[in-house]
Amino acid sequence: MTPSNENELTQAALQRLEGATDPRFAQVMTSLITHLHAFIREVDLKPDEWMRGIEFLTATGKACDDKRQEFILLSDTLGASMMVVMLDQLRAARDAKQAGAVGDLAVTPTTEATVQGPYYWAGAPEMPCGADIAKGTPGEPTFYSGRVTDTRGQPIAGALLDIWSGDGEGVYDMQVEGAGMAARARIRTDAEGRYWFWSIRPSYYPVPVDGPVGRMLDGMGRHPNRPGHIHMMVSAPAHVPVTTHLFVAGSPYIDSDAVFGVRPSLIVDFESHPAGQAPDGRTLDTPYWSAHYDFHLQPTAA
Repeated sequence: MTPSNENELTQAALQRLEGATDPRFAQVMTSLITHLHAFIREVDLKPDEWMRGIEFLTATGKACDDKRQEFILLSDTLGASMMVVMLDQLRAARDAKQAGAVGDLAVTPTTEATVQGPYYWAGAPEMPCGADIAKGTPGEPTFYSGRVTDTRGQPIAGALLDIWSGDGEGVYDMQVEGAGMAARARIRTDAEGRYWFWSIRPSYYPVPVDGPVGRMLDGMGRHPNRPGHIHMMVSAPAHVPVTTHLFVAGSPYIDSDAVFGVRPSLIVDFESHPAGQAPDGRTLDTPYWSAHYDFHLQPTAA
């Protein structure tokens, strides 16, 4: 088929997928081509605008390296990452219910997921409960504690919490040239599903704006800031893992997160304490904060 107008061009592009052997790939590409062509027609895209788009994507790729993922940042700031997260968690809940993994005895909802973000660094050191995972990192000391249970309220022993955050000024270790891991650790729950550790009270911060995504945000008239938060991946055998944040209640930008990651159930009150004895028995000579949060994991299908 030789297309003679824009509608025939779309049909011709779709027909080229007839040889695709992967049904899911064919489904995704069919929808992509259909919506892409419709977008071009809707905005009547000009050749110079098309070229600027190509140059933008090229610059986005060039901005990526082993510690910076500009494409994830692009996806995050357009809300695409959060859309995928939401749909994936809904799908997992639906599949588990259909398989009978979640029944009438469920008493608590699954902890809500949010974006992973571009600063995850695999291989954080495993530390015991009670450890100070941000020792030497700038920031106000904070005692974190809680439990990991299933959706029936049963404690999960040995659940793994993979934890990371920026420092008290919102700077991640990966943003510092030559720096090693900081404010990162993996901690396992005790026999009663409890966890506790020390870190810092996270601060709000801007996403990187020195690349193409920063220029896009500026063109959109948007601020680049994320509210204060600490990241956690929580997992356990026979349970659906969750990648999430704990957000500092009252943090600036809590209502306008640049990556759309805030969910009300993840906003946590950080309680201020004077210097003295902390909940784990240690004595601090400076004021500190505490934050408590219980995670609930969904059982997987048998």
